Amino acid sequence: MFKSTSKDDTRAHVFNTALALFREKGFNETTMREVAKASGLSLGAAYYYFRSKEDIVGAYYEHVQIEHLRRAREGFADARNLKQRLEVAFHSKLDIIADDRRLLVALFRYGGDSEHPLSWFGPDTQRQRDLSMGVFDEALSDEKLPADLRDAVPVMLWAMHMGLMLYMLFDESPQQQQTRKLADQAIPLSLQMTKLLRVPLVRTPIRKALAALLEADLIPPAARWRALGTEGGEA
Repeated sequence: MFKSTSKDDTRAHVFNTALALFREKGFNETTMREVAKASGLSLGAAYYYFRSKEDIVGAYYEHVQIEHLRRAREGFADARNLKQRLEVAFHSKLDIIADDRRLLVALFRYGGDSEHPLSWFGPDTQRQRDLSMGVFDEALSDEKLPADLRDAVPVMLWAMHMGLMLYMLFDESPQQQQTRKLADQAIPLSLQMTKLLRVPLVRTPIRKALAALLEADLIPPAARWRALGTEGGEA
């Protein structure tokens, strides 16, 4: 799962072993000592590669976002329009986390604590958020939108996809089909939103709302996620 080279094979082994334990026993129930033993390493050696369980989860977050970017770009290459690109963007992310609901539910407790390193909205996960917003920025591709509103749309789509992910964590329907249906319903709403941005009468209130979000620092600078996209999302 973890992208490895000859220099980090052991780190990749520890990472994959830890994820297997998290999935089997639970994040809170697994100790670093157990990770080290299952990896065939001393505890000190395991700490050399990862400082803590939280550090391993941080690597997992990074993997998920880079994998999402990779799959999305593959799908975008064959997509004929924005609707198909949004289908790829939403569903490929749900595909990636489908087997990790138990782990993500355990991590949910940290989501709202911006000071915790595993918070989905804190400074330690800024890079992963930027990578994710970059996926939706690329999904928009050459869509013609007002220049001063264009950079807000990936953030809106990212927020929508976060809602889908949270819904999926607690979706007990078979194979989480309710989440998939919700994603399919979100796509036409997203398309309608992009159409509204082209209507002059609607732009003024949207601009005011956007200005408020920018003032509250709720919309990150687009240059940041585009820079990551240029790098190709490589770890």
